[in-house]
Amino acid sequence: MKTLYPEISPYYTFFLETGSQHAVYVEQSGNPDGIPVIFLHGGPCSGTKPDHRRFFNPEYYQIILFDQRGCGLSLPFGELENNTTQDLIDDMERIRQHLRIDQWLVFGGSWGAALALLYAQQHQDRVVGMIIRAVFLVRQQDFDWFSKEGVNRIYPEQWQRLLESIPEQGREDLVQELCAALWGEDEVAQRRVAKEWMAWGGQVALGNDYKPGSQSDHVTDKMVKQVQMELHYARHNYFIKENQILENCAILTNIPTIIIHGRQDLVCPIEAGMKLHQALPQAEYIILPNAGHIAQGLEMIDALVAATDKFAKEL
Repeated sequence: MKTLYPEISPYYTFFLETGSQHAVYVEQSGNPDGIPVIFLHGGPCSGTKPDHRRFFNPEYYQIILFDQRGCGLSLPFGELENNTTQDLIDDMERIRQHLRIDQWLVFGGSWGAALALLYAQQHQDRVVGMIIRAVFLVRQQDFDWFSKEGVNRIYPEQWQRLLESIPEQGREDLVQELCAALWGEDEVAQRRVAKEWMAWGGQVALGNDYKPGSQSDHVTDKMVKQVQMELHYARHNYFIKENQILENCAILTNIPTIIIHGRQDLVCPIEAGMKLHQALPQAEYIILPNAGHIAQGLEMIDALVAATDKFAKEL
């Protein structure tokens, strides 16, 4: 069974100038002359982590991580102006050009999977292959499952706590009500909603491994900004048209692709993985019977590292 590669440190870091107020953190590790691969984190607003470098053999890969606008080490943290899906795609192209890379492997999970597909649909000539984990197709039904009617039936207790965190404003549109509280003047309500939204996401993503915090846990300004960014994208339908990803997949059928999805994923149900494979029949489609949403656990790590090792041999 494959495991993560040993810990490594970047050999080059910089802040990408974007022509806006955003400065995007970028790092390179591994082999400077290796196969370029760009890692796309989820969220939005989760940021990259040192272990994300470890999915790739550092002898064979030039590993590129970046924190999307307003995320991680990118500055200013939580900034929403000039922060759209197209801005992120344009940042990827700026990174590629800055590093003088002709083509690269694109690796993304969850929101990062959606971003990978959207980038490839605009720049297919720059993508030598894709590894797509935990498929998120950014359809209304996908967000409704998470925030309206779907997984709330699996975790009704946590869902009820989220609903009760919202000031009484009708509750007909959860996202609208969450946003009203998050951008409202009541700081107590703002922090309460941010805390319960993060708890909801943690419960759905981690399942039985989720460990709820105590009621007295402090909610930081950074946590509020992170939730605001997630909902900034959600309330704008992630700045794309309904079903845009699936409708444009025909132009990607010549790109070697591996799709990996956990059967137990309750954030992005496996129906999305099946739909993407139907749109990309050339792709290798791997279903992990016991894996969930996150890129952790023996089964998921084995599949992801096996996928990067396979591309390392073929590219």
